[in-house]
Amino acid sequence: MASPSREPLDLEAIRIDSVLALRVPESLALRRRVVVFGRDGESAYAACADPEDLAAIESVERIVGSPVVALAAEPASLERALSRLYGRRDAAPVDEAVRLVEEVLRAALVEQASDVHLAPVPDGLRVRFRVDGVLETRRELPPATAPAFVNRVKVLAGMDIAEKRLPQDGRFTWTPGGAGATALSPHGETPVDVRVASMPTRHGERMTLRLLASRTGSLTLPRLGLAPRDLGTFRSALGHAHGLVLLTGPTGSGKTTTLYAAIRELDLETQHVLTIEDPVEYELPGVSQVEVDSGDRVTFSRALRSVLRHDPDVLMVGEVRDQETADVTVKASLTGHLVLSTLHTNNAVSAVTRLVDIGVPPYLVAATLRLAVAQRLVRRLCERCRRPRPLASAEARALGVPTSEGHSVFEAAGCVYCRQSGFVGRIGVFELFAVDPEIAAAVAGGAHEAQLRAMAAERGATGLRADAAAKVLAGATTADEALAVLEEGR
Repeated sequence: MASPSREPLDLEAIRIDSVLALRVPESLALRRRVVVFGRDGESAYAACADPEDLAAIESVERIVGSPVVALAAEPASLERALSRLYGRRDAAPVDEAVRLVEEVLRAALVEQASDVHLAPVPDGLRVRFRVDGVLETRRELPPATAPAFVNRVKVLAGMDIAEKRLPQDGRFTWTPGGAGATALSPHGETPVDVRVASMPTRHGERMTLRLLASRTGSLTLPRLGLAPRDLGTFRSALGHAHGLVLLTGPTGSGKTTTLYAAIRELDLETQHVLTIEDPVEYELPGVSQVEVDSGDRVTFSRALRSVLRHDPDVLMVGEVRDQETADVTVKASLTGHLVLSTLHTNNAVSAVTRLVDIGVPPYLVAATLRLAVAQRLVRRLCERCRRPRPLASAEARALGVPTSEGHSVFEAAGCVYCRQSGFVGRIGVFELFAVDPEIAAAVAGGAHEAQLRAMAAERGATGLRADAAAKVLAGATTADEALAVLEEGR
């Protein structure tokens, strides 16, 4: 056993291997306050309340079958990890399917997964987690267990367990350690909203569970990866009393997360903020949130017309998806409301073209648009194990970096703290298109995208490529990650 002297380990900032952690019996882990979070070579690593508790560490070593490196854990993060891994100690006995569903959900929460995929295969059910945008297989359930597991999820989600031939959608609220509960857990865990979708496949029903609303406290603009100048531009746009702020990018690029972060910048004590979403992904205290009905009884446009009668100062509309929604959104931004929304385009300047294509006249786009933000997500390098290397000439050219300057960048290595992936979390890559009076006049006059992009560049605007290159050179991500998302934006 080794116990190096280090700063207390924040378990929220690392990737816990839930499969390894759960090998330690609940009784031992909770009694001695210890979480085995990963393995590096022949040693396992454990976060402990007391790294000098030799009896506890020796017991863990026998269980995992290898030496254990004991590290002091930051107390609050240790308690949260134990709560997520093992749930409430006073929980009543449950059957196997209930226990397995709880275990999978707790593991997904511990590993900070955004989605859980349940894929039927000939020999059972494959459970995969999407972590930092990448799917990872975490366990295989045998054929005898799989049907009961799927039915348990269906029951929680309010779906028809007898219907196996048609796709279904459902949802439930889950609190770590208390299936279906809606109160806070013993260590202050926020209930997690789980959205469930099923569809029939050749080997059985496939299910996807999306875990929402687990980490609203981290949703702030400075933590998303905006450069200081871009952060100032964004905040300036949010200071307008009326107008339109649009987030653009493909599905899964973090647009909604940025919208929520923007709302947290507002003064919710003096401003009335209303949102219309499909679905509500995070609960924001002090904000009135309306969810669009899946049966189209409450559509975006219908909800928009209704909320305008409730005297909002700021509106957040989940997506401008058609001419009717665009029309109401633009009119709302013309009549004294600041409106935040999303749009599917490849870059920020294309927001102008997209609005015109939907049916908004150019003069109205010019009168209302304050800021368009394009974004992508790249994985953030683990700072504990990243290693430097020279930037290759081909990479420099692709990133738009001078090849003569001999830049050094970092690549992923992998360690126990990132579960050997080399990455922990994700960071945004941004492009901002701010509309000033001169650009607004050009938009009203029908200027092409190339003209608008040139005007933005004259004002010092940073494109996606330049922002991605800056993050690579700063060691926040790898050249491969940056080039992958830039390829998506073409």
